[in-house]
Amino acid sequence: MDSKTETKESLKSKIDKLKIVTGMLSAVLLILFVICVYGLLTKDDNDVFLGLIVVPIALSSILFVNVKSMKKMKSELESRR
Repeated sequence: MDSKTETKESLKSKIDKLKIVTGMLSAVLLILFVICVYGLLTKDDNDVFLGLIVVPIALSSILFVNVKSMKKMKSELESRR
């Protein structure tokens, strides 16, 4: 659904939900990245951590998409005032 056809309340609730999801995703990706770096530095068998470090790096693009969507929705809300 296009953000221009939604109500103000709907946009506000979507922005709030997107903030929560983005925050949770960034926390999980940060934790996974830290665990992988720690494992790479301290463990002898680095195969698992080396393969797993790709996941937070690849999924970090979702964070940028979410932030871009939030900015778009916020600008739509501002234009309606």
